[in-house]
Order: sequence, then C-alpha cells, then structure tokens
Amino acid sequence: MLIRSESALERIKEDFELRQHVRVNLLLCGGTGCRATKSAAVKDSLEEELKKRGITDTAIMLTGCKGFCANGPTLVVDPGGVFYQKVKPEDASLIVEEHVVNSRPIEKLMYLDPATKARISLMREIPFFKKQEIRALRNLGRIDPFSINHYIARDGYRAAAKAILHMTAEEVIREVMKSGIRGRGGAGFPTGIKWELCSRNPAKLKYIICNGDEGDPGAFMDRGVMESDPHAVIEGMIIAAKAIGSPKGYIYVRAEYPLAIETLSAALGQARAYGLLGTNLFGTDFSMDIEIYRGAGAFVCGEETALISSIEGDRGNPVPKPPFPVHQGLWKRPTVINNVETLANIPQIILRGADWFKSVGTEKSTGTKVFALTGDIQNIGLIEIPMGIPLKQIIEDIGGGVPKGRKLKAVQLGGPSGGCIPHDMLDTPVTYEDIVKTGAIVGSGGMVVMSDRSCMVDVAKFFLGFTKDESCGKCVACREGTKVMLSILEDITEGQATLEDLADLEDLAEDVRKASLCGLGQTAPNPVLSTIRYFRHEYEEHILNKRCPTGVCRKLTTFEVDPETCTGCTACALKCPVSAIAGEKKKSHRIDQSRCIVCRMCYETCKFGAIRIGSAFPLPGKEVSV
Repeated sequence: MLIRSESALERIKEDFELRQHVRVNLLLCGGTGCRATKSAAVKDSLEEELKKRGITDTAIMLTGCKGFCANGPTLVVDPGGVFYQKVKPEDASLIVEEHVVNSRPIEKLMYLDPATKARISLMREIPFFKKQEIRALRNLGRIDPFSINHYIARDGYRAAAKAILHMTAEEVIREVMKSGIRGRGGAGFPTGIKWELCSRNPAKLKYIICNGDEGDPGAFMDRGVMESDPHAVIEGMIIAAKAIGSPKGYIYVRAEYPLAIETLSAALGQARAYGLLGTNLFGTDFSMDIEIYRGAGAFVCGEETALISSIEGDRGNPVPKPPFPVHQGLWKRPTVINNVETLANIPQIILRGADWFKSVGTEKSTGTKVFALTGDIQNIGLIEIPMGIPLKQIIEDIGGGVPKGRKLKAVQLGGPSGGCIPHDMLDTPVTYEDIVKTGAIVGSGGMVVMSDRSCMVDVAKFFLGFTKDESCGKCVACREGTKVMLSILEDITEGQATLEDLADLEDLAEDVRKASLCGLGQTAPNPVLSTIRYFRHEYEEHILNKRCPTGVCRKLTTFEVDPETCTGCTACALKCPVSAIAGEKKKSHRIDQSRCIVCRMCYETCKFGAIRIGSAFPLPGKEVSV
C-alpha cells in the first residue's frame, strides 16, 4: 500500500485503533538498559502465563525506553498507567493473576519513593516523570518502535504530509526559524538559519545528514530516541529535505548501537513500503530516500567535517572551516547536518506550529532539552525538561538528589567538551547562554552528578584522558597539548607536581583551546579549566599536602580507623578484599597499611564515619587549610 494523501494516513490510524481494542495492555520496556536486565525474558514469561490461562484479551508490547533506566525492567499496565519497576520473569504469574485477572495492582512492584517511603502506583505521579515536559520523547515507552502503524496512529507522518502538500520550502524554513529551535547536538546553532543558508545554494544536489554519533561518556539521549522512536527521526529528515531541496539523506550511527541500527533499518524499510521514502512522496514530484552509515566509534566523528570525511570513505579527520558544510559538505555538495534530537522535534514544530514549540523555554533557548541524567544520583535515566529551569530543580525534583549520607558537589555538563558546575551555582538556569557563563556547555545532553566523594582532579584527568585518546592527531595543539596536560594531571594525582606545574597547566589549557583545529581540541581543556576555577583548593591539597581529600587518588591516600568512632561492627572487615582490617567485635578495628590496596571499600561501607582519609606522604608542619 502506498500512502499518497493525508486521508490515507487517517485510514491507517482508524484501522489500527479498531484492531487494538483489548482489555489490558502490558507495555514492557525493551530499550537497551532494560534488555540488559532481562526484559525479553519477562516478556516470554508473561506470554507463557497468558497462554497457560487462555487469556486472549491482553496484549504485551515491547516498547522502547521509558526513561527510568535505573529501575528497569519497567512495565506500564493500561488502562490506568500503573507503573511497575525491576520486574523479574518470576513476577509474571503474580502480574497476570492479580492485575490482569483480578484488577488488583501489586504494591510490592510499585515505585518506592525514597523520600516519603510511600508506594506510588501511577507513572504520571512518580516525581521522576511528573516534573518533566515530554515533547521530543513523547512516543518513548508508548509505541512499538518496530511498527510504523503505531507511529502513524499517534499522528506520525502528518507533519511530513503537511510540509510536502501544503507548504513551500520557504514556509517550512520560516516556521522552523520562528520556533527558535537551536541544534541539540552541542553547539546550539539556530536550525532554521542553517536550513536557510543551504536552501539558498543553487546547487542541484544537496544532502541532509542525521548525526547519531553519540560518543560522550554517560550520554544516551540520541540512542534512546533512535531505538524507541525511529520514525520521528526519519520524518524530521524528510521535512528538512523538503526545506533545503535534498533528495538524499544519511543517518550516521555508531556501530556500538546495534539496537538503534536495527530499529532504524526496520523503520526505513517500512517507510519505503508505504511510499513515504523513495519517489513522488505523497503523489508529488518530490523524491527523497535515506540510508544508514555505520560509524566505527571515533569520538571525533561527531564533529561535522570529520563525519563527512567518514561517510566519504576517508579517515574521520576534521577540516578547517570555512567553507561550512551548508556551502560545501558531503562530496563537495551543500549539506545540512542535524542531530537526532533536533530532527525528532521538527515534526511537532510543523504539525503544531512554532508558537506551540516556544510556549516553553526562554526567549533565546526555546522548547525542551533531553538529558541523560547519571552519576551519583538516586534516579538515573533519560529526561526531558523545559529550557530555563534551574539545575537544582532537575537534580532534586527529577533526579531525587544524591544518595543519603552524601552531599552534592558538582554537575558535569557537556561531557568531555563541557565543564563542572559547583553546587553553589546550581540555581543557574539551563539555557545555552547561562550555562556557557559557568564554563560548561549544554552540549548534547550528558549530565553527570557528583557527590562529595568525587575528586575533581581525577574527574578532569578522566575526561582529558578520553579526549587525548580520541584526538585524531591532525593538529599539534590537540595531539601534543592534551598529552602534556594529561601528564601534568597524572603528576598532580601522584604527588609529583608543584604549583608551577599547576600554572603551566592553566596556560597550556588556554593555548590548546585557542589553537586547536576543531571543536574536540578547542573544548578539551574545559573540564580542566572549570575544575581549577571552582575547585582550586583540591588541586592545592594534592600538590602541597600530597593528599587527596576524597581518597580517590590511590598514591596520595591512606585509610585509617578512628578509634573513637569505630563501633566494631566488622562491616568494613567483611568487605575488605585483601583482609587488611582486623579487630574484635564491638572493639575498635585497625588497618594494616602494608596490605591495604586503597580500594575505598571500607570507606564506602562504614555507616559511622569511622574511616578517615589520610595522606600517603605524611608531611611535617602545618597543613594548608582547605
């Protein structure tokens, strides 16, 4: 069947809704995180239980990610929206007996609020979901990502039909510009301006590329969308192609995302079968097709010119700009590159209008933003928030704060290209302009929360080590500069550095930032500069007192038992992997320093604060006050 009109989409939607009338729907998360915790086995057990009981009025659907990754596998039961977490295959008989057969929600599987200790039954009432503004992620956990009809039933491809049948390219661009949407991939460049620049180019052949090369540590925003709502990305690309006059698109996905590749491949095949890709879309003279290009996993290929080189079959090296891709991109043709989240927003902008999109957010940062919330926080997962809300609100209201007994220290935004924002600046609104003022960037959406047990020197070393390894090596500033910076950081964490080295580190970071060829090198110093800016006292403690105040840097740390605080509970001794802790029950313990491997297990285990952090290099005289 070929879809040539809006009425054809409506018929598919009506037919789908007629076929979907069942008494109970079991919406089981099938995203990567939940698959890793055996959601497929849960599905098999539920199907077996329903079959055993002869129940035919209940449907099980393996959806995409629901966002609450730390609590998977998750299951939503409709009607009602009852939310179950950490479901196991052995829970299947209980779910069928109690909820499906007798309509009695199961309390022990419901979400347990750590603050109130109350069970919350409905998904929409759980603080993690309640405080979000869902737009780009509107279909996640609600549809089968392998079914185009599910997408069409939720008004999928109506925006493409509207753009192709009722709007000129100029009108499409004008609506996108009016919405104020900025690229969600990191730089925040206005999407409409990028499209307009490319559309003005008189070249006959142009390209649209979706950048799905998500490489930031701790980031999984684009993966979540590609796995759970692939047709939203495809529809966004069709509309973009209409706007710039492009007959060909590429989705660049790293090979480490096998499920995303699987869902996108299935979606492209279904779209072609319906005539939504290929020739004469919706019976017009507009033709457009898309193919997937698998990246080899190089972080630098997230940079647009390196990505283009990769698709062309060359090594993924950046090239100087100008010319910019909108003028000379893939195979020297004008090219627009947008990231996954940007494109997933486009159909809703065209269908609902620019005013709807910018009804949330701020004047310069409109709409919503998707973040991967992770780190030392209660609620890990994929979230979507209106631009402009304070970081503190995200961390406390949606994330649930840091675990009990710990204090919030900093938030890393923007991954290796971003920076660390200290806890006393968490009233900062999440906008492109406000976050930049802190020394970080919004980036593609990685948000790593750190408690007082994180060493900020070690954090800077981790991110710089990542960018050093991922540097393409083309320019000296990045290739050699990141190596030297990392070497200085390693010296600091090993007690071999001086304050002069710290000054050299700052100077070199500025040089690398100014002299590097592409965004990777230009932003690589950000984690270093931001941690020095806000946590200089930790650097000085490492350098002057040869001590890591958090006990993370092993060569600067010893752990000791405070005899006044130790209760002799033996918990630390039981956890010690090398049996370095000894002592009688209910009496103070001691640590054998010759055997201790500084693994922090005792420090993490002790509930009484009896494990003290000392220096591996005891120094005479008074220590520096920090």
